[in-house]
Amino acid sequence: MVLLFASEVTMLSIPAGCWLCAMPLAFAIHGLCNVCLRLLLVRSACCARCGLPSYAAAYDCGRCLRRPPPWQRLIAVSPWQPPLSQLVNRLKFYCDTALAATLARLLLLRWLQRRHESGLRRPDLLLTVPLHHHRAWRRGYNQLEDMAHRLAHWIPCRYLPDALRRVRGGKIQHRLGALARRKNLRGAFRLETAVRGYHIVLLDDVLTTGSTAAEISRILLASGAASVEIWCLCRTL
Repeated sequence: MVLLFASEVTMLSIPAGCWLCAMPLAFAIHGLCNVCLRLLLVRSACCARCGLPSYAAAYDCGRCLRRPPPWQRLIAVSPWQPPLSQLVNRLKFYCDTALAATLARLLLLRWLQRRHESGLRRPDLLLTVPLHHHRAWRRGYNQLEDMAHRLAHWIPCRYLPDALRRVRGGKIQHRLGALARRKNLRGAFRLETAVRGYHIVLLDDVLTTGSTAAEISRILLASGAASVEIWCLCRTL
């Protein structure tokens, strides 16, 4: 009879489960099984510029023709709805940091999908919507920085975490209406690096009215950026 001691036993690793359906995963870092991934990446008919519902996704919608947003393109994984909205909240408000890689991969796959369909160019520079330092200190974790580091490595492109600064705190955006959001953002951001001639991606988790993305896009374009794309996990409709 052979006796095995604990120090001599090789432990078998148990595969992680899908965040949504709990099915075992061969690669835990993926976070989602292929079935759930395909469901999340189903394309809906949305305007390629503003991300709102449209009959002809290849062209700017009527809203964008009348009043175009300052950015040139918007890429979102899905509308603000479960199950993705629940995963975003877990990462953003409950510091469920293991989700950062999964959600960054979702954005990468959506961009690759759009690039295959429309021939999108690779960005030169990736930036993130900045938090005011007081809010960053209270939250203790910036989910966008974690995602941006991964995306910049996978694409690849440059990521400058300190290129944009929020110099004025203001009120929390998601508690305000559209007009109040725009007023709340005046003079709130400052660009700390040269961007002339760069094709830039601005990363955010959720785009609601687009006020924050619009304000930063105007600053980037006024500073000579060649184009600005908005990448977000969810777009409210």
